[in-house]
Amino acid sequence: MSVTPLLLVHPGTHGVAMYGRQMADAVRVADPSIRTVEPHGLDADDDRAPLHVHFTDRLWGRSPEEAAQAFGDLAAGRAISVTLHDVPQASDGERNLPRRRAAYAAVAAAARGVAVNSDHERALLREERVWTGPAVSIPLPVELRPEVPRTPADASIGVLGYFYPGKGHDEAARAAASAGITRMTVLGRASDGHAAELEEFVRRAGALGVEVDVTGWLDDEEIARRGRVVSVPVIAHRHVSASGSLASWIGWGRRPVAVRNRYMDEMAALRPGTVQTVDGSELATAVRAAFERPERTWHGLTRLPMSWPDAAEAYVRWWGGLAW
Repeated sequence: MSVTPLLLVHPGTHGVAMYGRQMADAVRVADPSIRTVEPHGLDADDDRAPLHVHFTDRLWGRSPEEAAQAFGDLAAGRAISVTLHDVPQASDGERNLPRRRAAYAAVAAAARGVAVNSDHERALLREERVWTGPAVSIPLPVELRPEVPRTPADASIGVLGYFYPGKGHDEAARAAASAGITRMTVLGRASDGHAAELEEFVRRAGALGVEVDVTGWLDDEEIARRGRVVSVPVIAHRHVSASGSLASWIGWGRRPVAVRNRYMDEMAALRPGTVQTVDGSELATAVRAAFERPERTWHGLTRLPMSWPDAAEAYVRWWGGLAW
């Protein structure tokens, strides 16, 4: 008999929490019998039904060790499948990588099934010696927003998402300066604990002749509106696990310029025509070309692979094949 789990959904504005809620909504459209539960409701769930969770260490604890312990405590009482986010990699640094690696390894070992958001992440699990068992790859879905008239561009480059070191803001600012573009829009706010570093970045960019507008937190409609206004969307992550920013840009109709890496190449192959990948040394040239030809920054597509319904159905099929 096919088994479908309860879906654990976390409150709050953490990106993984928000994604988990969105995916739960999509799954419940595919199968209305599937239920959701918040963390505080787990104690009231007496039937100990199987559970699916989305895991990133910062959502589950104040440290990788605390997060792994919280997951382990939950897995000791019921069968759990897990989607791993922010998979450990070299950019975590010499101190944090071993701790995160151990935490994610413990989580994967305790789960009945492991999912990730890309083939790139599945490879990372093996390369970083986190998990060598089976793992399913279900890409982050894209929801195409209804077509709206294109508004005049604001002569800025745009970087989307929470600010933190390594997100690519400095690379984008240097590319803008080299391309003769004097404005940059940071669509979002500083990640927790990184507000001072954001202020330092704004000063560094200013020294390059690039004025930075930090929007702060925006609701879905306003961030989509601002995302359609920037002249050139840019993604310049040094290290990426999976990119919700890319999915958002594409959903708004944009075709960002992205520094090439394994993940970006995978997404370019999944959804041809939706992202321009370039080597880091070519970023400034590509940004200038896109600035001069703004039509290049819109993909113009009306259908794309791996929509929210596609991803939801992939999860339901996967759960049906697990040995709960």
